[in-house]
Amino acid sequence: MTLTLFIQAIAKFTLGLLLVGLLIFLPAGTTAYANAWLFMGILFIQMFCAGLVMMYKNPELLRKRLNAKEKQKDQSLVVKLSGLMFCAGFIVAGLGVRFNWYILPKGVVISATLVFLVAYLLYAEVLRENTYLSRTIVKQENQKLIDTGLYGIVRHPMYSATVLLFLSMPLILGSIYAFAIFLLYPLIIAKRIKSEEVFLEQELSGYAEYKQKVPYRLIPFIW
Repeated sequence: MTLTLFIQAIAKFTLGLLLVGLLIFLPAGTTAYANAWLFMGILFIQMFCAGLVMMYKNPELLRKRLNAKEKQKDQSLVVKLSGLMFCAGFIVAGLGVRFNWYILPKGVVISATLVFLVAYLLYAEVLRENTYLSRTIVKQENQKLIDTGLYGIVRHPMYSATVLLFLSMPLILGSIYAFAIFLLYPLIIAKRIKSEEVFLEQELSGYAEYKQKVPYRLIPFIW
């Protein structure tokens, strides 16, 4: 089972690496796109390291993270919209290089890179705190409510981390036009959260009380 999981993880990692590379470099018409190499480096090196850690310490969590087959119709639509957003954003960033559209200053790129790294650390902390995390919305066997750590600040800290991650991506690529496309992500994830909370309140014991204890879903003091 571990060998099968390892092969599956490597296959998905390789496919993701190739797909992102093609979506960015083909529209750019060149591999001389330093921002893209920076982005892919910080994204996939951290992703590879995180996968190794999960493989060694918690292979079951890795298995759940690799499972992206959403069964709920509404949530399947959210996943598809997110995928379209990523494709469109990366293609637009590449086209910006090909046609010499405005490229963001280095200061913005460096700041976005730092935000991305911090967000990835938050994401890793969420994975450490909650071993029930799945990429699909399901009730898991013996699942317990987590209300400490980052979960004591907002109810969906993983989504909070992904908002920072995804909004920093187009800025690292230097594309304000791609950033405009990625601004759709908070709206997409808000729809997912509302649907997910209905499910959790019905299926997870104590979740209604947890909502009273931690009033903010995504951003402290805002929403």
